[in-house]
Amino acid sequence: MTKRREFIKKSVLGTAGIAMAGMSMSAKSYASIIGANERINVAVIGIRGQGSNHIDQWCALKDNRNVRLKTLCDVDEQYYPEKSKIVIEKTGVTPLTEWDMRKVFDDQEIDAVSFAVPNHWHALGTIWACQAGKHVYVEKPASHNVFEGRKMVEAARKYNRRVQVGFQNRSIANVMEAIAFLHQGGIGDVYMARGLCYKPRNSFGIAPDGTAPASLHYDQWLGPAAYQPYNEKKVHYNWHWHWATGNGDTGNQGPHQFDIARWGLNKNEHPVTVYSSGGIYGISPTECSQETPNTQTSIFKYADGKTLEFETRGRYTNGESSLGVEIGNIFYGTEGYLELNGSTWRAYKQNEKEPFAMSKKREEAAPSNQVLAAPGGAEHYANFLDAIRSENNETLHCDIEEGFKSSVLPLIANVSYLTQRQLHFDGKTEKFVKDKAADKLLTRDYRAGFVVPNQV
Repeated sequence: MTKRREFIKKSVLGTAGIAMAGMSMSAKSYASIIGANERINVAVIGIRGQGSNHIDQWCALKDNRNVRLKTLCDVDEQYYPEKSKIVIEKTGVTPLTEWDMRKVFDDQEIDAVSFAVPNHWHALGTIWACQAGKHVYVEKPASHNVFEGRKMVEAARKYNRRVQVGFQNRSIANVMEAIAFLHQGGIGDVYMARGLCYKPRNSFGIAPDGTAPASLHYDQWLGPAAYQPYNEKKVHYNWHWHWATGNGDTGNQGPHQFDIARWGLNKNEHPVTVYSSGGIYGISPTECSQETPNTQTSIFKYADGKTLEFETRGRYTNGESSLGVEIGNIFYGTEGYLELNGSTWRAYKQNEKEPFAMSKKREEAAPSNQVLAAPGGAEHYANFLDAIRSENNETLHCDIEEGFKSSVLPLIANVSYLTQRQLHFDGKTEKFVKDKAADKLLTRDYRAGFVVPNQV
């Protein structure tokens, strides 16, 4: 650990004023904390797609949290000029560029990294980063399979690193308010949570295998995944719909709503059973290489009998509830129900037609010295930086253990889908009960040089 990092570690005064419970901190109060002005250097790994949002958020926090986006890392070098220009325009700093994340980890000035890479890279990248002494912000789902997620937790604890999972709803004021309302008995005892992922997607086509473009370091892109020939329909973004690299929409958009559902149910344990079924509808397998289902229903039971339902619809559909929820949640309690659509929520008593409680209207813009809490906004990233300075995992809004528990849900749902049967899950061992075939899908075979280790 460098002297500069030791300074960050020792120069805060406990957790005073840093754990904000979702509320923004003024620049004046923030600057009053000893050592709060010591700059934190960040690298973004994976700069396409969601990586662009990471770049925007770190740049937005340049002054408010004194963070510097030092390095952009991506295995496809064609995106360096475009993304570097954004950083220069927003911060006045020209970032370094690198295609091999291991060289980023070697940089002693880098304090933290944020991963917006394909799912199959989340775990190994996080473990390597923790081993190198870096704090980590990692996108959802936390991992590509259950085994990897547990290793991420172990690495975070062993190397005492802050690891935040990108479940941004955990930092949205209205969502936090809705969950608190549920936990305080607002609709009685919540016995069922429903998560919805209604996101129609058309066919992305099919293509023959070919040669990777010169800008793409394809072997590095594959990383932990089994070798497969380069195919333009299986890389950028389309990796979501192939099992070797992604988890389908149940494991893409879905994890956000899985997290809210589990959070609202107040379940801090794994379910005991899961059953998931579905298929690919409206898209011909001869015209698209998609492997993951676009329509999928998953049902989980907990030890006390409470239920979590999740539905993924990838074709034409209606929304649900009075809010027309398509990406959101509905909770059912003994005294009523609550609808949550983005950051808007309404609660209804019994059979009444008008809500008796609802989300507050919040200002659309925050004062210049605060961070606006909004979906995908900077508050979740700011919370991560504050936790680095506080050295306290409890100040993280979504510590890796929390993010892992929510990520397990879509991961085991997909195992049930692939094995075509209901599965019983042992939360203590994090394996299925007397089902070796299903257990094989809790991990994978790794390529040499890219092994997620048993001992981190």
